[in-house]
Amino acid sequence: MQLFQGFLLAVIIAFAAYRAHSLDRNGALAAAFTGTVIFGIGGWPWAVLLMAFFITSSVLSRLFKRQKAGLNEKYSKGHERDAGQVFGNGAIATLFAALHGLYPEAAWPWIGFAAALAAVNADTWATELGVLNPAAPRLITNLGKRVEKGTSGGVSPWGTGAAFLGSALIATLAVAFSPYKGAALSDWLLITIAGVAGSLFDSLLGATVQAIYYCPSCQKETERHPLHTCGTETNQIRGWEWLDNDWVNFACGLMGAVLAMLALLV
Repeated sequence: MQLFQGFLLAVIIAFAAYRAHSLDRNGALAAAFTGTVIFGIGGWPWAVLLMAFFITSSVLSRLFKRQKAGLNEKYSKGHERDAGQVFGNGAIATLFAALHGLYPEAAWPWIGFAAALAAVNADTWATELGVLNPAAPRLITNLGKRVEKGTSGGVSPWGTGAAFLGSALIATLAVAFSPYKGAALSDWLLITIAGVAGSLFDSLLGATVQAIYYCPSCQKETERHPLHTCGTETNQIRGWEWLDNDWVNFACGLMGAVLAMLALLV
């Protein structure tokens, strides 16, 4: 019955997000699947964390349009998320929700789930709010080098602070709604730090091995391929061809969860 209720809730939310243009059709189907697993197996505590990520990321993507003007050409996709973005951000969290079904008495799936969401939430907040930083960001692999706003691998005080707040929000909810006894400050610190670290790992991948392209017409670097926003075909200039932003987001969530699991073993 809980799985069926989770399915109904996931479908309703996915449809509402589709009508609000936060998800495209494939993204809505992917969200319905991940939501069914998380809501249906985990229940309300797990749903709260997922909804916190989805709602805040959707809202932030629509705010500060003036400051974000012109950055759309940098990013591989717009604010209307597709299936790749949904699974990139939510696959690891979905996995830990499924593991909870196999180990319902264990607390570690909850920690892994929360850390994965904390990481992708931190990354999303850093991306959406980092553009408010007054100065141009610096490349994470070379802090002496400034890069254009929206450049993969760029970091800034505003972006890093936003990453901390985004991770801390998920950690706070994870402690407040924990289905297990004994949630404490140590859990909050663990999830928050793992989330921020996952976000920084995302930036590191963006600066080194993520596929980055160049538009010869606009003479700008971009994640977009095969065509830039101007319609010109883009050429790859660095990174691994298969490692697009969706896979980088997947690695971000994975890193957050792995670091949390390793910390539990110490």
